[in-house]
Order: sequence, then structure tokens, then C-alpha cells
Amino acid sequence: MEEASHDKMEGSSPSKLNNQHPTINTPSNNNNNMQHCMDIPMGGLEVHKVVPPPRRSTLQKLMARLKETFFPDDPLHQFKGQPPKKQWILGAQYVFPILEWGPTYSFKLLKSDIISGITIASLAIPQGISYAKLANLPAIVGLYSSFVPPLVYAVLGSSKDVAVGPVSIASLIMGSMLMQEVSPTKDPNLFLQLAFTSTFFSGIIQASLGLLRLGFIIDFLSKATLIGFMAGAAVIVSLQQLKSLLGIQNFTKKMAIVPVLSSVFEERREWSWQTILMGVCFLLLLLIARHVSMRKPKLFWVSAGAPLASVILSTVIVFAFKANRHGISVIGDLQKGLNPPSWNMLIFSGTHIGLVIKTGIITGIIALTEGIAVGRTFATLREYRVDGNKEMIAIGLMNIIGSITSCYITTGSFSRSAVNHNAGAKTALSNIVMSVTVMVTLLFLMPLFHYTPNVILGAIIVTAVIGLVDVPAAYHIWKIDKYDFIVLVCAFLGVIFISVQQGLAIAVGISVFKILLQVTRPRTVVLGNIPGTDVFRDLHHYNESAVSVPGFLIISIEAAINFANTAYLNERILRWIEEEDDGNKHPNIRFVIIDMSAVSSIDTTGITLFGDLRKAIRKKGVELVLVNPLAEVVEKLQKVDKDNELMRPDHLYLSAGEAIASLSMAMKNQASNMYDEKMQTNAPPKS
Repeated sequence: MEEASHDKMEGSSPSKLNNQHPTINTPSNNNNNMQHCMDIPMGGLEVHKVVPPPRRSTLQKLMARLKETFFPDDPLHQFKGQPPKKQWILGAQYVFPILEWGPTYSFKLLKSDIISGITIASLAIPQGISYAKLANLPAIVGLYSSFVPPLVYAVLGSSKDVAVGPVSIASLIMGSMLMQEVSPTKDPNLFLQLAFTSTFFSGIIQASLGLLRLGFIIDFLSKATLIGFMAGAAVIVSLQQLKSLLGIQNFTKKMAIVPVLSSVFEERREWSWQTILMGVCFLLLLLIARHVSMRKPKLFWVSAGAPLASVILSTVIVFAFKANRHGISVIGDLQKGLNPPSWNMLIFSGTHIGLVIKTGIITGIIALTEGIAVGRTFATLREYRVDGNKEMIAIGLMNIIGSITSCYITTGSFSRSAVNHNAGAKTALSNIVMSVTVMVTLLFLMPLFHYTPNVILGAIIVTAVIGLVDVPAAYHIWKIDKYDFIVLVCAFLGVIFISVQQGLAIAVGISVFKILLQVTRPRTVVLGNIPGTDVFRDLHHYNESAVSVPGFLIISIEAAINFANTAYLNERILRWIEEEDDGNKHPNIRFVIIDMSAVSSIDTTGITLFGDLRKAIRKKGVELVLVNPLAEVVEKLQKVDKDNELMRPDHLYLSAGEAIASLSMAMKNQASNMYDEKMQTNAPPKS
């Protein structure tokens, strides 16, 4: 590829070039080919020298690499040039973002935040109860988890729109994983202890990733993986709600589609027509409310208030008609009061420690991925910046504190954050308003939920997770990248047919395999010249405009060179040479030019590629030329090229155009000199 800074060639004469280049052994029959090479505009050619980068010590290189890896956003930049007092203020604001917007807070902002906070509370209360049931935990734990975590996030979080609380996917994963070893019905106290301990480990993992600035780890969950995983989890969650929607008492604890559907039809005798009727009616009501809000975003309050309205209405119906005596199960008594401490319930030893650590890691990463995605999405919409590492720390500390205050795992919720955004939230104070509303509910309104039917909780969950099935996004991925679509399908099928954890593991495994393929089989292309320019492009891509240059094979390597792909690159380049020569006794290729503009890094094994390649092709009468190696490559080549074979001036150029023009001129001059010598030899002697 051409470099913009190298397009302009000015300057030297042919004699200067001859002085720069040693003799090149070129057959005279290549003289005609050189004429085509000279079509590249030269305008008085000046060959720019490839120079090594400024010398740096090993420590300087290490520090630069660490800074680029862990501090690409340069968080300390804001402290430079500031007086000590200002630095302390900036430091406090960095750790506690509430100190940044708090001093300038106004009554106008308060009005907007109160409205949005009460609105999301109307959604958080029924969802909190429902998601706790989904995690096989007591319903009251869902409300506890909607009280303390939002307060922590309001102080530490950097997003103005994120509304935190329990979410469906993390609840499903935690409940299904813990249920593998402990029954939530036979030993509910131990199950609750494991849930709190898993939440603690989730918080530790999340906060550690933020503190150590290792947030790039969550990027291994690609968009395709998440879309397939979320869709599969949504299907499983919805099918699990058939227990509530049909009134089944003895339901399977497995999470795959086959055992769930089998359990549904095997327990037909437990179906309750009263439960089915109420479930279908309220499910339709919730779906219609969701559809209205999607069609007309200004009516967001319809879908936001529908769950709470459904809870109130269904509770009144059950109480008025004593429906709990006619087959409709209800939540029952819920404990009044605020979150009791739970640090004494955390378990750090025993037979289940491995399970809680594994559950904490998986649910923590899934919750973190969702929370970061929510924050970035709404930050983009409102054109402000969210610090991913600060968000990880905030979510991690939120879950650590939550685990010792009777809360299970929480994160930023897509549905509640969308309502918060649409309701006009201006700052994170909306989370505090929501938390206060939940606090009032915990203190005074718990008895009102006694007659709330479980079927309405199932309907609320189905309505919430149905939005996770993103068909347009899946179709978009299908159109763009078929491999990513395979990853998406594998995640989806793995979740619904095997299990939530294994489905996710399969999808991540396939994604990692794709990365390994890209590393071990890097993209390499043969370049051709666009006639009349010194621009070089992929011959296959620009097959109608780019032409090959006789005598030259120009190859672009578009990836880092390392031990994993060195053998492949060596074999691929040699095969291209053989294809070009096509069995000719006299090779068509005189020079192999490797454009290294896209080779960002190279390791020890990668450096040996050029030495081995040079030896192999020199036997065929072909010379190796390198073009535009970057700083790291030049530096390492210098250290290993003791014989100055690879770093010779006629083997190292800044652009393919310079290389071809310079080598062509040298070859043409040499052929002309050989012709003159031959004519002088054959000339008759003077008398």
C-alpha cells in the first residue's frame, strides 16, 4: 500500500540511483519488461531512506506498552498542570462522580429526576419480585436488591441513564447453576447463602477488572454471541414461566427446551383453567402496552406502568373473588422492613465453594457485559462519555455491598434504563428516587402483596424477556458475516437444547476459534499497480483497474507476524512464486516485495521468516525486498540482521512505488551496460 507521505517523488538522477544500488544479476531478456515498470510516474525519483525509530530503553518500551494496554484513555491527563488542591478535587470527583454533578444540581433537574425515579420504581417493584422468583429466591430478596444497589450506583456510577437492579439473564443463570447442587425448596436457607456468596464473588471479579483495567476481557463476548445467547435465554425463561402461567406445581428444574416441554405435557392434570385465563389476559395486556410504547415512544409510561398496574389489578381480583381458593397460587406473606445484614451468611469454605466461585464469575461477567452495554448505548444517544473501568468498579462495589445487605446480583437493566431515559432522567439521582420509593414499599406496603398471584409475575417476566429476541439484529449479522451468524446460532441452540452455561461456553469457544484462525491464517494479498499512479491495490479486489508489474511479485501482509503464522506465511509466499513461475526455466519473478504497512508487531519467530524466505527464493534467482516496515519491525530486524542482507538500501523501501521504480531503473541501467559491453566485445578491431 502506498503511504501518503511517500507519493511525492522528486530529486535524483539515474547516476545517483546507480551509486545507491549494487549490481543486480538480471538477464537481458527482462529489458522489455522494464518498459512497463517505468509507466509508474516518477517525476524525478527520490528514494526515501528507511530509518530506525528513536532509541528507547527496555523499561521505556515496557512502560509505553503497559500504558497503551491498560490506560488507553489516559485517566491522569486531567491532573496535569493543576495545583494540588484542584488535583484533590478532581481525584474525589473521579472516584465519586456524584461530587461532579452534585454541586451544580438544580430544582429543574430534581423535578425531572423525581418523575423518572418514580416511573422506574413502578417497573422495578414487580420486576424485582419476578426476577427473584426466576432465580429461585424469596420474592422479598428482589425488592431488597432494588433498594441498596441503586444507592451505591448513584454515588459511584458515571452514567446519567442507567437504572440498576435485578435482571432476567443473570437471575436465570444464578438460579440454574446453584440448583445443580442445592435444591431451593428442600434447603432454601443454604441456597440463599450460596446466592449471596456468589454475588460477593461477582462483585470482587467486577471491581477487580475495573481496578486492574482489564475490561477488554469482556470483549470476548462478541455481539453475535450476546444476541444468540440472549435470545436463547429469553426462550428458556419464557418456557419456564409456563409453570406459573399454567398453574403447574411439580415442574422440572432443568433449563433445556426438551425437558421443559416434556414436563409441561406430562403434568397436564395440574393445569388450572382459572390460572390460564388470568395469565393469558394479563399477558395480552402487557404485550399490548409494550407494543404501544414501542410504536409511540412518547407513551413510554404505558409500558412502564403496566406491570405495576397489572400487579395491583390482579391482586384486587384475587382478593375480591378469593381466587387463591380456586387454584390460583399467590405470593403469600412478605417480610416488612429494610434489608437485614447478611455478611454472616457468606460461605468461604466447604463443599460448595467451587460452585459459588464459578457461579460468581459467570454471572458477574454476564451482568457486567449487560451493564456496560446499557451505559454506552445511552451515553451515545445523549452524547456524553461513560468510563467503562469506573462502571466496572461501581457495579462491582454495588454487588459486594449488596451481598452483605441481603441482595443478589444486580446490574444496569435495559428495560428500566430505557424507561429512565424516556422519562427524562437528568442524573443518577433518579436511582436514589427509585430506591426511596422501594424503601417506602418495604416499610409500609408489604402486606398488600399477600394476594398477588404468581401467574402475574410469570406474565411480567415473559413480557420483559421477549424484547431480548432481536430478529432484525440477527438478520443484519447474517447479511454482513456468515461466520458470526454461525456463532449466534450456536449460542442460541446451545442455550435452548443443552444449558445456559454450556451454550454460552460453546459460543465463546467458537468466537475464540475464529480469532485463532485470523491469527494463524492472516490475510495476505497480491498487489497490482493502478496504471498512471504509484498506488497499489489488491489484484483480486481491483481486478479491472490494477495490473501486475512484470518481474515483481508484490505481497501485502495484513496482520501481525508471530510464531503461530510464520510457517503459513512462508508456504503461502513460496506457493505464489511457484504459480507465477509456472515451471519456466527462467523465472518470471525477479523480486518479491513484501508490503509491511499493516504488520503492527513481530516476534522472534516472525523475524526468522524473512531470513528463511530470502535463502529459499535466492536459489530461484529471486531477491526479497521489504516495504514500509513499522518501528518495532525495523528495530528487531536491525538486531538480527548481522550480515546486513535484509537492511541493505536496495532491499528496504518506504513504498512499493519507490521500490519498483528504483529497482527497475537499476535493472534497466545494468541491462544497458551489459549490452554496451557486448557490442564492444563483438566490434571489429580498428586498423
